[in-house]
Amino acid sequence: MPRRGAAHVLHPLPAGLLDRAALALGPGTAPAVAEELAELTGRPVLGYDAEGRLSGADGAQDAPLVLVGAALPPALRGDPRVRWFHSVNAGVDALLDGGWPAGVLLTRTVGRMGERIGQYALAWALADCQGVPGHLARTAARAWRREPSELAAGQTALVYGTGHIGTAVASALRAAGIHTVGVGRAEHAPGGPFDERITAEGDGPWLGRARFVVDALPLTDATRDFFAEPRLSALRGATFLNVGRGATVSLPALGRALAAGHVRGAVLDVLTDEPPAPGHPVWELPRTTLTSHSAGITAGTDITADFRACWQALRAGEAPELAVRVGRGY
Repeated sequence: MPRRGAAHVLHPLPAGLLDRAALALGPGTAPAVAEELAELTGRPVLGYDAEGRLSGADGAQDAPLVLVGAALPPALRGDPRVRWFHSVNAGVDALLDGGWPAGVLLTRTVGRMGERIGQYALAWALADCQGVPGHLARTAARAWRREPSELAAGQTALVYGTGHIGTAVASALRAAGIHTVGVGRAEHAPGGPFDERITAEGDGPWLGRARFVVDALPLTDATRDFFAEPRLSALRGATFLNVGRGATVSLPALGRALAAGHVRGAVLDVLTDEPPAPGHPVWELPRTTLTSHSAGITAGTDITADFRACWQALRAGEAPELAVRVGRGY
């Protein structure tokens, strides 16, 4: 089994493989998804459980396997019949931990997640400008006091991650007049919804100017604890939103930045440990809101639409746009 950082070439499956393949869905997948995928593929949809046991597999014991689910159990991870795994989630770091089986195509579900997360980021940015957290606290305390607000237009947002999610976040923020600066890889093409594009190595001058910092990074070796002391302490009253992956942020460093006022407030949709235990330090962070990994909940229609797109690309002998580059981690 290759290391996570090993090279991975995106290529279509061998001709005719899908004609012979059996399709199986993992636990927790809605019945409507199974019905639509059965109609698309023209074959019965099997199931597999958390132990990797296939159900309804009579007559398909030797067929290549196409799996759709959230996790790939160890028993199936080493099964040579598995040729394609379609993740029902956009983030695949948990699947890649410990390596990915050679020769197995990995695709993912994005659906309308970018639109949902963009709306989420805009909602929290506007709520922050309008002082909504303070109004809620004063209402709970039965205190009547006017609170100044600020315009979102003209503020600057650093959006880390310029892929599907990051560009959708930038589109939403830019619609409110927020100046968006995309922070991504050097080879990413300029343009899109960003007003400006920079690399992570060039973000220093921007950190002190940002009103909002949006973490939309995938989790890779390069992004683990990306937001740690150097970046967080360089902020000057920015609001920090994490819609990427929990492990891209050092919570101790975030706590110190909040205490020092470098970070005005934080909205965390994702954490390394989910759900956090009652005594977890994240519950004690000042001016921090947790939103329980709900910014971009995947709908069944997202799964079926993206699987359909991958299926059609493979039937045409093409590599799906949603195929994961395992060496990069996304």
